Order: sequence, then structure tokens, then C-alpha cells
Amino acid sequence: MVKKQRVSRQPLKMVDVSDKPVVKRIAEAEGKIWLQPETIEKIRRGSIEKGDVFSAANIAGILAAKKTPELIPLCHLIPLSKVDISFNVHEEYVTAKCTVVGECKTGVEMEALVGVSTALLTIWDMVKSLEKDEKGQYPHTKIGEIRVLKKIKKLI
Repeated sequence: MVKKQRVSRQPLKMVDVSDKPVVKRIAEAEGKIWLQPETIEKIRRGSIEKGDVFSAANIAGILAAKKTPELIPLCHLIPLSKVDISFNVHEEYVTAKCTVVGECKTGVEMEALVGVSTALLTIWDMVKSLEKDEKGQYPHTKIGEIRVLKKIKKLI
């Protein structure tokens, strides 16, 4: 028999950053989407039915980074001065990278992670018709290795 343990629950709250100084903050996150070689070749040729995969993923990632506090409940609304999304195409996967810059009192890692995740999801959406098998499943397609590559704080 498993003994139940009582869990102490604290109320959720946003962290108070009002006394922290405004500093320049940079975060860079990356992730990968694995695709079938035929799909990657069509992306390279620009022959995806929905259109330019990287243009769509770029805009989606930028918009998502800007909307991070609407998606993650306790994130602060912070002014972003730059969101940059880049892509590298490999034989079996595509790497997306999101760099976010802001002058603020708290970090921009969540914005970079949300930006790169959304860019990868958009790539999946753009190519999903090519990735489905005969049963409508995605046996080869996966997103992973999403991580923060670096975060930097610089005094202004």
C-alpha cells in the first residue's frame, strides 16, 4: 500500500523585481525538428505546398516570444528590443535558434524558449502532410533538444 503524503501548497505569485536594476539581457535558445529526408529536400527546394517554411516559422517565433507572458502564467511582461530566429538545415533535422534581447529587470530565457518552440511547431505544421504515414501518424517526426544555449546580463 502506498502511503499518501501531505503536500504543502503555497499560493502562486509573481516574483517582485521592482528593486532590481534594469540591465541588458540576452538569451539564446535552440531546438531541433527531425523530418524525413524527402521533406527536408522539399524545404530546401522551396516546394512545400503551404509556402515558405522558414518565413512562416520566423514570424511565428517572433510573435510567440513577444506573447510569452500570455502563455506562461507568472512571466513578467517585459519590453523586448530584439527577437531573432535562425535556421540550419541538416540531413535528418532542422535546427532553430532564437535570440532575444531586452533591457529589463528580469531574464529573457522564457521568451527565447517560447520563440524557438513555436518556430519548430510551425515547421511541423507547414510540412505535416508530408510527414504522415498511411495511418495518419508521424513515426519519423519529432521535436527535441530544446535548451537555453546562453544567457547574458550586461550593465547599461
